[in-house]
Amino acid sequence: MNIREIDKNEVNKLRSCLIQLSEHHNQISTHFNGFYPSKPYEDTLNAFYTSLQSGQSYIAVIENDEKVVGFCKVDIVQGKGKLDYLVVLREYRKKGYGQMLMDWAMDAFSKNNISHIEVKVVDGNDAIHLYEKYGFKMNAHLLWYCEG
Repeated sequence: MNIREIDKNEVNKLRSCLIQLSEHHNQISTHFNGFYPSKPYEDTLNAFYTSLQSGQSYIAVIENDEKVVGFCKVDIVQGKGKLDYLVVLREYRKKGYGQMLMDWAMDAFSKNNISHIEVKVVDGNDAIHLYEKYGFKMNAHLLWYCEG
């Protein structure tokens, strides 16, 4: 497996990861099952394209025979960092790929002198343990009300 940064013209390679991420969130989300994705995949991919083009984001992928099996997106805006996405396809989990992507993300933040980094995690997602291994701590609980 190799890890590499992609450019804006490759964002469509991330679609299958986004679909599986939404399925995962719908399975683990205690109160918002069926809420994901909150916007069409095409809108998310277009936003990725724009943020890569502007230089405010970086995206790294892990590939197996040119198939993207995981990716990480980081945003760097006004001196602050955001770990926006970290996804590894279900069949490739527990192989250290999440850690590879986290190492890449933390390196990207370090190279940009970013020491304030945020990550939002869906309630019930075991990925929180990975983030905690890198020193992330719970700062707040975000509560939503959604009729339906």
